[in-house]
Amino acid sequence: MEAWETREWFQEFLDALNRHDLAAIREFLASDVRRAHLPAGADAWLEEYADLLRGFPDWQWRRIQVIVEEDRLAVHLRGSGAHTGPYAHIAPTRRRVSIASFAMYRISGGRIVEASGTDDLSLIHI
Repeated sequence: MEAWETREWFQEFLDALNRHDLAAIREFLASDVRRAHLPAGADAWLEEYADLLRGFPDWQWRRIQVIVEEDRLAVHLRGSGAHTGPYAHIAPTRRRVSIASFAMYRISGGRIVEASGTDDLSLIHI
């Protein structure tokens, strides 16, 4: 993909995340996607995201910056939502939380095959 196509591809991925459309998100992930220091595979990624959405049903990601170089993306996002459901064994607090996410993705065949960075959802402090 050209750099502009990769940026458009990432915006579509971000839109699927913000719609909370797990089926659409799966289409952006390789089934065996590798994630640094986290369980591999699309199923593990989607289970973690579904857990986040149960705890923060209004969760939204906002793009701060995307840098494309060949088959890699460097992404800076801001995620936020209100803690109105159970998350990480913590009852709802109704607090709003906000996190910064810095991630590196490698794309192959229109799917994320490798991911690393600080978008580990365990960084959310309620």
